[in-house]
Amino acid sequence: MTPRDAPRLTIATIATDTPMGAQAYQEQVASRAASALAAVDPRAWRYRRLVLRSLRSRLDGNRRLPLGRIARASAAQRRAIGRLLYAGDAVAHRMALELPPAPTDVITIHDVVSWRFPDESAPVPAAIEEARRAAAVICVSEFSAREAVELLGIRDPHVVHNGVDTRFFDAAPLDAATRRAHRLPERYVLHAGGATRRKNLEGLAEAWPAVHRERPDLELVLAGPPHPRRTALFDGMPGTRLVGRLPDEVMPGLVAGAEVVVVPSLYEGFGLPALEAMAANVPVVAAATSSLPEVVGDAGILVEPAGAAIATGLLDATAGASLDAMVAAGRARAGEFTWERCAEAHARVWTSLA
Repeated sequence: MTPRDAPRLTIATIATDTPMGAQAYQEQVASRAASALAAVDPRAWRYRRLVLRSLRSRLDGNRRLPLGRIARASAAQRRAIGRLLYAGDAVAHRMALELPPAPTDVITIHDVVSWRFPDESAPVPAAIEEARRAAAVICVSEFSAREAVELLGIRDPHVVHNGVDTRFFDAAPLDAATRRAHRLPERYVLHAGGATRRKNLEGLAEAWPAVHRERPDLELVLAGPPHPRRTALFDGMPGTRLVGRLPDEVMPGLVAGAEVVVVPSLYEGFGLPALEAMAANVPVVAAATSSLPEVVGDAGILVEPAGAAIATGLLDATAGASLDAMVAAGRARAGEFTWERCAEAHARVWTSLA
């Protein structure tokens, strides 16, 4: 039994019905927090998970707060709410900047897109001040750490790379019946993810006609939540399919069945789709921008984020030449990015503060 006076860690997140990469990180780290604490610290720890939702939300959660009002509140008001919410905690790690800060506050900064790109979610007004006050800031890549230092004025962030879900390692492609159920072709290049400006779908749209002329048997599958930019760019373009957001259980097989996964982004804080493809033994064509070279290394094809260069990369990856060495290197590199390693690095940060 854990002593009542043992230090307590709280991980706080916001419930969502459209989980993306940041939510995958939250779930993977939170589910391993207790075991990671035990692995790195001989002291006993108590652990609790807060899943916050708005007052009228139907989503699963264990606390309700007026999240919109709190996100817009002053820094002083937010600190007062945080003192109540995290009362009794030795350390609290809030994994969404919309949540109020804790007295001993750990935050994660995946990227600074809210400040860099106007079509992303607006930044929390108090976020920069709170990030500078935080006891520790964790960034998911060296690139995102540099951005946090240069743009937000953070000092000495901790770099902890994400992991990759074990379901992607050596995953089997979807069978024919499942492909038909989700309107998937037999041979395809895959782009999976969001459609905001930084995802550079314009570059992919410029590239694809040239690829399709040379590889008419290949289709471009675009998977992700409906978005007007994606629809405007690709709806009706020959050799493309917009399949929407597919169920989570389908994703490893969807990735594994692709001829290539393309990540043409102008900006990524980490680039999980590239890592998932590498784990599934699928070649990656990724833009040589932001964090992507850090994640892909020499185990993929890195290109400039312009249409002609993306097209050349996709044509090279589908030319029929053996890519076995690159795929093997990608699989080995992906094996270095585990959620267990990630969670234990988090635990070392948490325990250093108590």
